[in-house]
Amino acid sequence: MDERQIQQVRSFNRSVTRRIGVLSDDYLGRGRPLAESRLLFEIGRDGADVRDLRARLALDSGYVSRLLRSLEAQGLAKSQPAPGDARVRRVTLTAKGRREVEALDRRSQDFATSLLASLGERQRERLTTAMAEVERLMRAASVVVEPVDPASDDAQACIDAYLRELAERFESGFDPARGPSADPDELVPPSGVLLLARLDGEALGCGALKVIGEGVGEIKRMWVAPNARGLGIAQRLLDALEAQARAMALHTLRLDTNRTLLEARALYARNGYLEIPAYNDNPYADHWFEKRLG
Repeated sequence: MDERQIQQVRSFNRSVTRRIGVLSDDYLGRGRPLAESRLLFEIGRDGADVRDLRARLALDSGYVSRLLRSLEAQGLAKSQPAPGDARVRRVTLTAKGRREVEALDRRSQDFATSLLASLGERQRERLTTAMAEVERLMRAASVVVEPVDPASDDAQACIDAYLRELAERFESGFDPARGPSADPDELVPPSGVLLLARLDGEALGCGALKVIGEGVGEIKRMWVAPNARGLGIAQRLLDALEAQARAMALHTLRLDTNRTLLEARALYARNGYLEIPAYNDNPYADHWFEKRLG
């Protein structure tokens, strides 16, 4: 890791936290710290389940509980069992809480305006463009890739979304029963593995590895949700699958793909996968690739 880059990140963090006022217990002049104000915003007018708030803000349950108790003591929020499931706590804003969120929105708008007002037009454009890029890259850095049970709800949801997209994009539609199998029992060690990519707890990508011969594996089920594309998740999944293949003592990886999946073919080509003759009779495949692992 480049030490200059590390120091730039640390300097950026110090500058931003000071400039936007997160070090104060009086965020935006409303008499409470940023954490409580952000929680009010996340609860929103429709309310939210406590477990969703924890996942959305990446906070442990004890800290969220303390924040909620403070908001409840201020008369800004209230919690109760969720309809239909008493095990789940749901938080809603009181009338006072809704007024407070409106006040925070106005203060936040004013702060953003004041920040931009001190800059020239070109500087404002540079700053907002840089902010958008930082936000995108921070999202990318927050993605977690991990092996999961292929029969789990999140895994099945991703695979179902992948299959639906193939049916929409392929010229002749797509019937998974006609192609090579990738059943859940084929995607668990030692037969294979299924990886999920998550962002803030939400599953938004998958990739699988299936052993198809002595020392040979096949890449399957590579998919990233449309709203998460451009974050480098497909590359992260492919890198992780190759690492899994090496750990499983595989020396060769193969895959097939349809001619309509141009982005997939580009991904494999730039990662050293070479086009080879057909190694299976998949009726939906137009291109077959192979890579020798070092």
